[in-house]
Amino acid sequence: MDGKLSPTRPLRASGNLFAFALDVVRAVFRRPFQLREFIQQTWFVASVTILPTALVAIPFGAVIALQLGSLTRQLGAQSFTGSASVLAVLREASPIVTALLIAGAGGSAICADLGARKIRDEIDAMEVLGISPIQRLVVPRVLAAMLVAVLLNGLVSVVGVTGGYFFNVILQGGTPGAYLASFSALAQTADFWSGEIKALVFGLIAGIVASYKGLRAGGGPKGVGDAVNQSVVITFLLLFAVNFVITAIYFQLVPPKGS
Repeated sequence: MDGKLSPTRPLRASGNLFAFALDVVRAVFRRPFQLREFIQQTWFVASVTILPTALVAIPFGAVIALQLGSLTRQLGAQSFTGSASVLAVLREASPIVTALLIAGAGGSAICADLGARKIRDEIDAMEVLGISPIQRLVVPRVLAAMLVAVLLNGLVSVVGVTGGYFFNVILQGGTPGAYLASFSALAQTADFWSGEIKALVFGLIAGIVASYKGLRAGGGPKGVGDAVNQSVVITFLLLFAVNFVITAIYFQLVPPKGS
Protein backbone atom coordinates (compact mmCIF):
# COMPACT_ATOMS: atom_id res chain seq x y z
CA MET A 1 0.00 0.00 0.00
CA ASP A 2 1.20 3.47 -0.85
CA GLY A 3 2.58 5.21 2.24
CA LYS A 4 0.55 8.29 1.43
CA LEU A 5 -2.66 6.25 1.72
CA SER A 6 -1.63 4.25 4.77
CA PRO A 7 -4.21 4.32 7.57
CA THR A 8 -1.36 4.60 10.09
CA ARG A 9 -0.07 7.84 8.59
CA PRO A 10 -2.03 10.13 11.02
CA LEU A 11 -0.74 8.12 13.98
CA ARG A 12 2.80 8.31 12.66
CA ALA A 13 2.49 12.07 12.18
CA SER A 14 1.10 12.49 15.70
CA GLY A 15 3.98 10.45 17.10
CA ASN A 16 6.53 12.54 15.21
CA LEU A 17 4.96 15.75 16.54
CA PHE A 18 5.02 14.42 20.11
CA ALA A 19 8.67 13.31 19.73
CA PHE A 20 9.53 16.76 18.36
CA ALA A 21 7.83 18.38 21.38
CA LEU A 22 9.94 16.24 23.73
CA ASP A 23 13.10 17.25 21.87
CA VAL A 24 12.13 20.90 22.28
CA VAL A 25 11.52 20.47 26.02
CA ARG A 26 14.92 18.81 26.45
CA ALA A 27 16.65 21.50 24.42
CA VAL A 28 15.23 24.24 26.67
CA PHE A 29 17.65 23.22 29.43
CA ARG A 30 20.73 22.99 27.22
CA ARG A 31 23.35 25.67 27.19
CA PRO A 32 24.14 28.11 25.72
CA PHE A 33 20.73 29.72 25.70
CA GLN A 34 20.09 31.88 22.63
CA LEU A 35 19.13 35.05 24.50
CA ARG A 36 19.48 37.43 21.56
CA GLU A 37 17.34 35.22 19.34
CA PHE A 38 14.74 34.94 22.12
CA ILE A 39 14.52 38.73 22.51
CA GLN A 40 14.27 39.25 18.76
CA GLN A 41 11.55 36.63 18.38
CA THR A 42 9.61 37.97 21.37
CA TRP A 43 9.58 41.43 19.83
CA PHE A 44 8.68 40.01 16.42
CA VAL A 45 5.77 37.88 17.68
CA ALA A 46 4.50 40.74 19.84
CA SER A 47 4.69 43.21 16.95
CA VAL A 48 2.50 41.08 14.69
CA THR A 49 -0.07 40.15 17.35
CA ILE A 50 -0.61 43.07 19.76
CA LEU A 51 -2.76 45.28 17.55
CA PRO A 52 -4.92 42.50 16.04
CA THR A 53 -5.43 40.99 19.49
CA ALA A 54 -6.57 44.30 21.00
CA LEU A 55 -8.94 44.92 18.08
CA VAL A 56 -10.43 41.43 18.31
CA ALA A 57 -10.82 41.66 22.10
CA ILE A 58 -13.15 44.67 21.84
CA PRO A 59 -15.97 42.93 19.91
CA PHE A 60 -15.47 39.77 21.97
CA GLY A 61 -16.07 41.70 25.18
CA ALA A 62 -18.96 43.58 23.59
CA VAL A 63 -20.72 40.43 22.41
CA ILE A 64 -20.31 38.76 25.80
CA ALA A 65 -21.64 41.84 27.61
CA LEU A 66 -24.62 42.18 25.28
CA GLN A 67 -25.57 38.51 25.48
CA LEU A 68 -25.15 38.25 29.25
CA GLY A 69 -26.85 41.60 29.81
CA SER A 70 -29.89 40.42 27.89
CA LEU A 71 -29.90 37.05 29.67
CA THR A 72 -29.53 38.47 33.17
CA ARG A 73 -32.30 40.98 32.46
CA GLN A 74 -34.65 38.15 31.49
CA LEU A 75 -33.74 36.30 34.69
CA GLY A 76 -34.03 39.39 36.85
CA ALA A 77 -30.39 39.24 37.88
CA GLN A 78 -29.00 42.42 36.35
CA SER A 79 -26.75 42.92 39.36
CA PHE A 80 -24.66 39.91 38.31
CA THR A 81 -24.00 41.12 34.77
CA GLY A 82 -20.55 42.44 35.64
CA SER A 83 -19.33 39.31 37.41
CA ALA A 84 -20.72 37.03 34.71
CA SER A 85 -18.99 39.07 32.01
CA VAL A 86 -15.70 39.04 33.89
CA LEU A 87 -15.90 35.27 34.36
CA ALA A 88 -16.60 34.70 30.67
CA VAL A 89 -13.73 36.96 29.60
CA LEU A 90 -11.15 35.72 32.10
CA ARG A 91 -11.87 32.00 31.83
CA GLU A 92 -12.64 31.52 28.16
CA ALA A 93 -12.61 34.57 25.88
CA SER A 94 -9.15 35.91 26.75
CA PRO A 95 -7.23 32.62 26.34
CA ILE A 96 -9.13 31.71 23.17
CA VAL A 97 -8.57 35.11 21.53
CA THR A 98 -4.92 34.99 22.54
CA ALA A 99 -4.54 31.47 21.17
CA LEU A 100 -6.19 32.30 17.86
CA LEU A 101 -3.97 35.32 17.28
CA ILE A 102 -0.78 33.61 18.46
CA ALA A 103 -1.49 30.66 16.14
CA GLY A 104 -2.88 32.68 13.24
CA ALA A 105 -0.42 35.58 13.22
CA GLY A 106 2.61 34.58 15.29
CA GLY A 107 2.57 30.86 14.51
CA SER A 108 2.15 31.35 10.77
CA ALA A 109 5.06 33.82 10.75
CA ILE A 110 7.26 31.36 12.66
CA CYS A 111 6.32 28.52 10.31
CA ALA A 112 6.96 30.62 7.22
CA ASP A 113 10.35 31.76 8.53
CA LEU A 114 11.55 28.26 9.36
CA GLY A 115 10.05 26.85 6.16
CA ALA A 116 11.93 29.41 4.08
CA ARG A 117 15.14 28.47 5.86
CA LYS A 118 14.39 24.81 5.19
CA ILE A 119 13.87 25.14 1.43
CA ARG A 120 17.04 27.27 1.19
CA ASP A 121 18.93 24.37 2.83
CA GLU A 122 19.97 26.53 5.79
CA ILE A 123 18.67 23.91 8.24
CA ASP A 124 20.68 21.15 6.57
CA ALA A 125 23.76 23.37 6.61
CA MET A 126 23.35 23.95 10.35
CA GLU A 127 23.10 20.22 10.97
CA VAL A 128 26.24 19.58 8.89
CA LEU A 129 28.08 22.14 11.04
CA GLY A 130 26.93 20.35 14.19
CA ILE A 131 24.48 23.07 15.24
CA SER A 132 21.12 21.88 16.55
CA PRO A 133 18.29 23.71 14.75
CA ILE A 134 15.98 22.91 17.65
CA GLN A 135 18.23 24.54 20.23
CA ARG A 136 19.31 27.41 17.99
CA LEU A 137 16.02 28.30 16.27
CA VAL A 138 13.04 26.45 17.74
CA VAL A 139 13.51 26.91 21.49
CA PRO A 140 13.74 30.75 21.35
CA ARG A 141 10.61 30.89 19.16
CA VAL A 142 8.60 28.57 21.37
CA LEU A 143 9.56 30.45 24.54
CA ALA A 144 8.80 33.76 22.81
CA ALA A 145 5.33 32.51 21.81
CA MET A 146 4.67 31.42 25.40
CA LEU A 147 5.79 34.73 26.90
CA VAL A 148 3.83 36.83 24.42
CA ALA A 149 0.73 34.65 24.91
CA VAL A 150 0.79 35.24 28.67
CA LEU A 151 1.22 38.99 28.23
CA LEU A 152 -1.45 39.20 25.53
CA ASN A 153 -3.88 37.32 27.75
CA GLY A 154 -3.63 40.10 30.31
CA LEU A 155 -4.13 42.69 27.58
CA VAL A 156 -7.20 40.89 26.24
CA SER A 157 -8.64 40.59 29.75
CA VAL A 158 -8.35 44.34 30.34
CA VAL A 159 -9.65 45.31 26.90
CA GLY A 160 -12.46 42.73 27.02
CA VAL A 161 -13.70 43.77 30.46
CA THR A 162 -13.47 47.46 29.52
CA GLY A 163 -15.36 46.86 26.29
CA GLY A 164 -18.00 44.87 28.13
CA TYR A 165 -18.42 47.64 30.69
CA PHE A 166 -18.80 50.28 27.98
CA PHE A 167 -21.39 48.36 25.95
CA ASN A 168 -23.36 47.26 28.99
CA VAL A 169 -23.54 50.72 30.49
CA ILE A 170 -23.94 52.75 27.29
CA LEU A 171 -26.05 50.48 25.06
CA GLN A 172 -28.02 48.49 27.61
CA GLY A 173 -28.51 51.16 30.23
CA GLY A 174 -26.73 49.26 32.97
CA THR A 175 -25.65 50.87 36.20
CA PRO A 176 -21.87 51.52 36.36
CA GLY A 177 -21.73 51.00 40.11
CA ALA A 178 -23.59 47.71 40.01
CA TYR A 179 -21.45 46.45 37.14
CA LEU A 180 -18.21 47.20 38.99
CA ALA A 181 -19.45 46.11 42.41
CA SER A 182 -20.45 42.68 41.16
CA PHE A 183 -16.92 41.80 40.02
CA SER A 184 -16.13 40.04 43.27
CA ALA A 185 -19.51 38.31 43.58
CA LEU A 186 -18.62 35.30 41.42
CA ALA A 187 -15.11 35.94 40.09
CA GLN A 188 -12.01 34.98 42.03
CA THR A 189 -8.25 35.22 41.59
CA ALA A 190 -8.01 31.60 40.49
CA ASP A 191 -10.05 32.47 37.39
CA PHE A 192 -7.34 34.87 36.24
CA TRP A 193 -4.57 32.35 36.85
CA SER A 194 -6.56 29.73 35.00
CA GLY A 195 -6.62 32.00 31.95
CA GLU A 196 -2.89 32.68 32.26
CA ILE A 197 -2.08 28.96 32.44
CA LYS A 198 -4.26 28.33 29.40
CA ALA A 199 -2.47 31.10 27.49
CA LEU A 200 0.92 29.65 28.47
CA VAL A 201 -0.05 26.18 27.26
CA PHE A 202 -1.63 27.56 24.09
CA GLY A 203 1.54 29.50 23.29
CA LEU A 204 3.59 26.34 23.80
CA ILE A 205 1.36 24.37 21.44
CA ALA A 206 1.31 27.09 18.79
CA GLY A 207 5.09 27.47 18.85
CA ILE A 208 5.80 23.74 18.69
CA VAL A 209 3.32 23.01 15.89
CA ALA A 210 4.49 25.99 13.82
CA SER A 211 8.13 25.03 14.25
CA TYR A 212 7.44 21.37 13.48
CA LYS A 213 5.64 22.11 10.22
CA GLY A 214 8.19 24.76 9.24
CA LEU A 215 11.17 22.44 9.67
CA ARG A 216 9.44 19.79 7.57
CA ALA A 217 8.38 22.05 4.72
CA GLY A 218 9.40 20.97 1.25
CA GLY A 219 8.60 21.50 -2.39
CA GLY A 220 9.58 25.12 -2.72
CA PRO A 221 7.42 28.16 -1.86
CA LYS A 222 4.21 26.19 -2.39
CA GLY A 223 5.34 23.67 0.23
CA VAL A 224 5.98 26.50 2.69
CA GLY A 225 2.48 27.88 2.09
CA ASP A 226 0.96 24.45 2.62
CA ALA A 227 2.95 24.01 5.84
CA VAL A 228 1.68 27.37 7.16
CA ASN A 229 -1.94 26.42 6.41
CA GLN A 230 -1.52 23.02 8.04
CA SER A 231 0.14 24.47 11.14
CA VAL A 232 -2.70 26.93 11.71
CA VAL A 233 -5.40 24.27 11.28
CA ILE A 234 -3.65 21.71 13.48
CA THR A 235 -2.99 24.32 16.17
CA PHE A 236 -6.64 25.40 16.23
CA LEU A 237 -7.81 21.80 16.64
CA LEU A 238 -5.34 21.12 19.43
CA LEU A 239 -6.13 24.38 21.21
CA PHE A 240 -9.86 23.72 21.47
CA ALA A 241 -9.27 20.15 22.64
CA VAL A 242 -6.72 21.23 25.26
CA ASN A 243 -8.97 24.09 26.35
CA PHE A 244 -11.74 21.61 27.14
CA VAL A 245 -9.36 19.41 29.16
CA ILE A 246 -7.90 22.31 31.16
CA THR A 247 -11.36 23.73 31.87
CA ALA A 248 -12.64 20.35 33.08
CA ILE A 249 -9.62 19.94 35.37
CA TYR A 250 -10.02 23.49 36.68
CA PHE A 251 -13.65 22.93 37.68
CA GLN A 252 -12.64 19.77 39.52
CA LEU A 253 -9.85 21.47 41.45
CA VAL A 254 -11.36 24.92 42.09
CA PRO A 255 -14.98 25.01 43.29
CA PRO A 256 -17.12 27.93 42.12
CA LYS A 257 -17.21 30.87 44.51
CA GLY A 258 -20.02 30.69 46.99
CA SER A 259 -20.58 26.97 46.54
